[in-house]
Amino acid sequence: MATTSVAASSPHPHLSRPRRRNSSATSRTSIRGCLLPIRCSSASSSQPPATGGEEGESGRRRLSKQSSWEDRDVEGDDYLYRLGKEADNLNITVGARSGIVDELFVGNFLGKDSDIVFDYRQKATRTFEYLQGDYYIAPAFLDKVACHIVKNYIAHLLNNIKVPLILGIWGGKGQGKTFQTELIFRAMGVEPVIMSAGELESEKAGEPGRLIRDRYRTASQVIQNQGKMSCLMINDLDAGVGRFGNTQMTVNNQIAVGTLMNLADNPTRVSIGQKWRESDVTHRVPIIVTGNDFSTLYAPLIRDGRMEKFYWQPNREDIISIVHGMYIKDGLSVEEVSRIVDAFPNQALDFYGALRSRTYDQAILEWVEEIGGHEQLNEKLLKRKKGEELPTFIPPKPTLEALIESGYSLVKEQELIMSSKLSKEYMKNLE
Repeated sequence: MATTSVAASSPHPHLSRPRRRNSSATSRTSIRGCLLPIRCSSASSSQPPATGGEEGESGRRRLSKQSSWEDRDVEGDDYLYRLGKEADNLNITVGARSGIVDELFVGNFLGKDSDIVFDYRQKATRTFEYLQGDYYIAPAFLDKVACHIVKNYIAHLLNNIKVPLILGIWGGKGQGKTFQTELIFRAMGVEPVIMSAGELESEKAGEPGRLIRDRYRTASQVIQNQGKMSCLMINDLDAGVGRFGNTQMTVNNQIAVGTLMNLADNPTRVSIGQKWRESDVTHRVPIIVTGNDFSTLYAPLIRDGRMEKFYWQPNREDIISIVHGMYIKDGLSVEEVSRIVDAFPNQALDFYGALRSRTYDQAILEWVEEIGGHEQLNEKLLKRKKGEELPTFIPPKPTLEALIESGYSLVKEQELIMSSKLSKEYMKNLE
């Protein structure tokens, strides 16, 4: 088959495309072995391509001086221009990956596979591979989280049932709400996209709302493209958008709350700024939020149709089982853990984790003396000579007596903070 000649007027003859022959309304273009049907115009290919900023004989204005593209989509718009305007992923999300971008443009400057943001996109979800070992998961907690995730994944099968998109887990400080949720994610094979309250404020108006929608769509892409269960989790929601005392509600607080409400009402239609397309349907993604006091949140956000609430207050059996999981590697029995829990009642779960950390203090001080004392810390920790190794740190084995002794010192510090109230002493002359 004879090919047509390359246009002599092209500034890059080796990049110019062969002129197309006359065709019907639809032609087939080959891209690296893939045949894609494209709606084409009926303009004759015998006409010379119009240059950028000029009008061809067909009356169309060229979008590029170097482009010979004359195809229109089914709506009559320029095909490439519409794709670029609607797409939410830019060139940097592809990079110069060999086999995807033409070899002429790959080069060797950044390497054959210079995907600029590949590592960031890979780290968008959490896998919790660091959670090694057997940890206790409270049955009530597991049932609530698992039921919420499953209900949202099969919401289209549940007729005449309003499934809340958001699960709000709230309760006292340090009760292990986030950690229990992460353990459930690991057990169920869920790879969530996680946000914190610190990301709900920005110097740019509307940025937190856009970030929430972007993370929501990222979790949806994990479901659709990787075939893995995912969800969006926001930690300490009340700290980010709650009202405390006379604190002021900012524009970003309002937009973040409004975005969550809109997601709960329209979980499959989410825009991050691109033009709407009828085919752009987002997979329904369950949302899980944690907090300490949901009464500080905007009331319409936490209504029953949008958010299902779960108050987490572990009982004595739950606390003993969870704390025993913390100390199981230290060889403490369930009876010894029970004695520790009974010695310090009404304490949060993070208190018992602090006991274990406090027992390391003396061993660390002895290790500092072993490497040369406090004066040598900078030299030994940061400026060691090549090949110089630090002495091995041998962690101590916590005993029941040492843990109880550390517990009393922590309780004493708690009582001192509550009884001193030094801020009142500082401010008493200003009253």
